[in-house]
Amino acid sequence: MPIVNRVADLHDEIKGWRHDLHAHPEILFDVHRTADVVAEKLKSFGCDDVVTGIGRTGVVGVIRGRKGGSQRTIGLRADMDALPITEATGLSYASKNDGKMHACGHDGHTAMLLGAAKYLAETRNFDGTAVVIFQPAEEGGGGGREMVKDGMMDRFKVEEVYGMHNYPGIPLGEFAIRSGPMMAAADRIYIDIEGLGGHAARPHTSIDTVVVGAAIINQLQTIVSRNVDPLESAVISITQFHAGTADNIIPQTAQLRGTARSLTEATRDIVEKRVREVVEGTAKLYGAKATLTYKRDYPVTRNHDRQTSFAAEVAANVVGKDRVDTGTPPVMGAEDFSFMLESRPGAFIFVGNGDSAGLHHPQYNFNDEIIPVGTSYWVKLVETALRG
Repeated sequence: MPIVNRVADLHDEIKGWRHDLHAHPEILFDVHRTADVVAEKLKSFGCDDVVTGIGRTGVVGVIRGRKGGSQRTIGLRADMDALPITEATGLSYASKNDGKMHACGHDGHTAMLLGAAKYLAETRNFDGTAVVIFQPAEEGGGGGREMVKDGMMDRFKVEEVYGMHNYPGIPLGEFAIRSGPMMAAADRIYIDIEGLGGHAARPHTSIDTVVVGAAIINQLQTIVSRNVDPLESAVISITQFHAGTADNIIPQTAQLRGTARSLTEATRDIVEKRVREVVEGTAKLYGAKATLTYKRDYPVTRNHDRQTSFAAEVAANVVGKDRVDTGTPPVMGAEDFSFMLESRPGAFIFVGNGDSAGLHHPQYNFNDEIIPVGTSYWVKLVETALRG
């Protein structure tokens, strides 16, 4: 594979950065140590500008090329935050922060983009400006949305933006991408049920919120199978059910929590409408009251056609055309890089993590063998897009 020679030389150094980040995971916007490490490294690389506090705790580095005087600017984004998971890898550099873990590979994403920043700041073999974006709170906090709302795209004159994520199950040294919907929209479902509490031995005098909640869960599962076009994709998962305080009390209230996923706005509208009707109608059937809070959260991660073709060409230049899948199926996971793609044209690509534990699993680990591949992709992306 035509890995950039200098990137190959930096492999061990980048790996060391990754292991340090892995050992010190931070959650959502509370990524102060990580952001400090990133900012200090960008400054040490000689970036032309390093700005902290974008989108609360995000970091942006600016690297100007030495060729010509082009005003073209592209952005490269990595996420910095970890997950509230207790690590079970047994690694020598395992998490030192109890209950927090880099179980999605954001430590690797940050390290690879830092490696690319170091190379680009050293060589500057391009005409224009590369903006490296280190984002907090991808895991449910909407850090990408906050950075965009903070004016990042206009402030740094970003014209196109690119993202990358590792993917277990895709072989090492391979990429996967598609034009159009790449990852799903993610919405949050909050259901609060109120019935009539009472003694468990006298259920006929109560309105049992456990029964109501169970009925709502079962009925919600009919939405995808009976209301969504079979050729479209949707997911509804209720992941929390909270009710009761003792085994002899029928609880007065219950709470359900979950998520809905979709790939088109039309399907998203259908799902929200039917969830509301099912929740309210089922509760009424049992004589209870249910209040639904339906929060539209991350939009569809939608790749733009021209930038997708370009990203695929760059990836092929790194690993070979036969190792880039340009028609990979969309996945129902969500990404807040979607907010950046709504703000600017760009593309999001998967890089294979090999045969590893899945994302968000306590035994997951980012594969260090990806580092030269992903870092070279970033470098080639800049040098090709901003060719003098």
